[in-house]
Amino acid sequence: MVIARKFLLAKHFNGPPNVDDFKIIEEDLPDIKDGEFLAEAVYLSVDPYMRAYSHRMTEGSPMVGSQVAKIIESKNEDFPVGKYIAANFDWQTHTISSTDGVGTPYLLPDLEELPLSYGLSVLGMPGNTAYFSFLDICKPKAGETVIISGAAGAVGIIVGQVAKMQSCRVIGITGSDDKGQYIVENFGFDGYVNYKRENLEEQLKQAAPEGIDCYYDNVAGEISTTVIKQMNTFGRICICGSISSYNTDINNPPKVSCVQLHMLRKQLLMQGFQSIPYRNRIFESINQHLEWIREGKLKYIETITEGFENMPKAFIEMLEGKNLGKAVVKV
Repeated sequence: MVIARKFLLAKHFNGPPNVDDFKIIEEDLPDIKDGEFLAEAVYLSVDPYMRAYSHRMTEGSPMVGSQVAKIIESKNEDFPVGKYIAANFDWQTHTISSTDGVGTPYLLPDLEELPLSYGLSVLGMPGNTAYFSFLDICKPKAGETVIISGAAGAVGIIVGQVAKMQSCRVIGITGSDDKGQYIVENFGFDGYVNYKRENLEEQLKQAAPEGIDCYYDNVAGEISTTVIKQMNTFGRICICGSISSYNTDINNPPKVSCVQLHMLRKQLLMQGFQSIPYRNRIFESINQHLEWIREGKLKYIETITEGFENMPKAFIEMLEGKNLGKAVVKV
């Protein structure tokens, strides 16, 4: 008998989440059946979307999430013991699944010398999101200026490097000078602006004197309005996230300045991104990123928290912007 530990949403968040909003329980798992396998979590992900998604959850439900797990028992020849998978298995230590069961699992390719946690970051959802959304929606051209909000986060640092590979000029928006300097020195960004300093509009004018062609938006709010005002004609905007509003009441979102006049005058295109339509193409992204990493063209960083019991702590700190790159929990 295997005992699984899992986190439940004990109560809906009232503003920023705190540790009392979560409850950890233990559950006895049954024996696996033909076609099933048992996986043990190795790394788990915490992501901004979990805060937004929590509005749809009922209290007492398992916290949604994804993980890299090791198959420790199997009655499914496609998922043999000892292999590692990536799957949407929630905040839990052990999961019984199958090829058509919970969590849409898939086998990770051989990562060789790379960390298994990359299956949740640059070779997982953030990497797939960055690759497909930026290239398919922003359609960058050589010589263009790209602005990325949330630039030091899990997706932003990948988008910045992919943009540099397209011969673009790349400016990141961060919440501290330390983060800004880090992405310039380590990931090849051409510059940064700190939205917590005074006069973001003037900072952007100095950083992008010829205007902005592509805006990759992870945060929304007044930051995005300020960026959109300075975009060039026929600019493209990819909406990947809305972090600035995640801790607010979903039925009473924050009010921001109107952007439609700027979009009308400059004939801008704005499109939101969801990863579901790209589910059948994820190995296109994974294999390309593997190639870039091994060629030294793509670098990555993760913020790893030790201990399954610290899932809430890692989640809260990620929402507070304390992470560089992907926030991951090691069981």
